Amino acid sequence: MIQIGDVLTLEPKYDDQFEKYKCRVVDKKGDDLFIDYPISLKTNRTVFLLDGSQMKATFVGQDGSSVFLFETEIKGRVKQNIPMLIIPYPGNENLIKIQRRQYVRVETAIDIALKPSKKTKFLPFTAVTEDVSAGGTSVLVPLDFHLSPGTILESWMVVTLQSGEYHYMKLESKVVRIIPFNQTRNKMSLEFCNISAQERQLLLRLCFDRQLGMKKKALAN
Repeated sequence: MIQIGDVLTLEPKYDDQFEKYKCRVVDKKGDDLFIDYPISLKTNRTVFLLDGSQMKATFVGQDGSSVFLFETEIKGRVKQNIPMLIIPYPGNENLIKIQRRQYVRVETAIDIALKPSKKTKFLPFTAVTEDVSAGGTSVLVPLDFHLSPGTILESWMVVTLQSGEYHYMKLESKVVRIIPFNQTRNKMSLEFCNISAQERQLLLRLCFDRQLGMKKKALAN
């Protein structure tokens, strides 16, 4: 799948600064990739990454439209014609394919508190998400709960990652639609509004985290 010469985008797995680095695959040996020293997309300077640093890596597939993601780490360094870092490649079967043109929606149950905005009136209540993406969420709500499409409300969530870290998120949300779900609940689709780049990145991390967990569970079975 991945080829010598492919460009990788690296980002720290456990870092709230949301740094991203570009590098190129220089060589492959067994399950290891040899990459040139990464360059920060923010400063355009070479960065020094410590051995053992946990990273996420993405690259564009050969079709030019698919993007693949995998977890890795800085395994070591070597100097041949140029200085290189060594990172493990998990194999094609452990890659996660992500969509480029729209945010991946992942089924996951997260407790969410819905509160009225200044222009909306309803009693705040807690619910559970059916799925989440970096662009919005679907929430299971009582049958007697009704809001018109376009209504703005506040969504409060605690995002917990497999690493154990957690983040409190307060997101302005817009009602897209409410449709029947089962005999006791409806499903309300929400679009996140005025979301910051850091909040978007955190939601992308959440979706990746859930995808990886589902993939590992499937492989274990």
